[in-house]
Amino acid sequence: MILVIGGPPGSGKTTVAERWAAARGSVLVSAGMRFRAMAKERGLSLEAFGRAAEGDPSIDRALDAAVLSEIRTHVAEGRDVVVDGRIQAYLLVKEQIPCLKVLIDAPLAVRAKRIAGREGTTVEEAKREILSRERSERIRYKSIYGIDVGDTRIFDLVIDSRARTPDEVIAKIAARVGG
Repeated sequence: MILVIGGPPGSGKTTVAERWAAARGSVLVSAGMRFRAMAKERGLSLEAFGRAAEGDPSIDRALDAAVLSEIRTHVAEGRDVVVDGRIQAYLLVKEQIPCLKVLIDAPLAVRAKRIAGREGTTVEEAKREILSRERSERIRYKSIYGIDVGDTRIFDLVIDSRARTPDEVIAKIAARVGG
């Protein structure tokens, strides 16, 4: 089984994906972690790396091709996979790869508070960075793939995480999966 967990920055998608994978022995494939590693290799912040990707579509294409390749490899080995990323659900649909697609979301203020706590910054700075990243991603994903991340109709399950713990979100996904 492939479980794809999408959502905006600070929604809880990575935490949920990590816990799901650990609890169920699934392989975690994280586009977000890969993107962060690519930014770090270049000595850039996420915001700066996102701007660089706006001008160089090969960055996103290489990232997304690597994620798809990793997913296919694990599935071919008979492994269950949980995928964490902003557009992976859209890409798997385009590639006609069967999966359960879950969108985790929360209001901007909630997401900013989470990120500020995690990154040790202010809520206002976290909001600014979130809005900048989201703007960059909308531009990039639309121009490269024709994806509108505002169109959530492709998701099988949408969960508002504002008042839920990661374990409560996982329980909702498990109920949908059937276990």
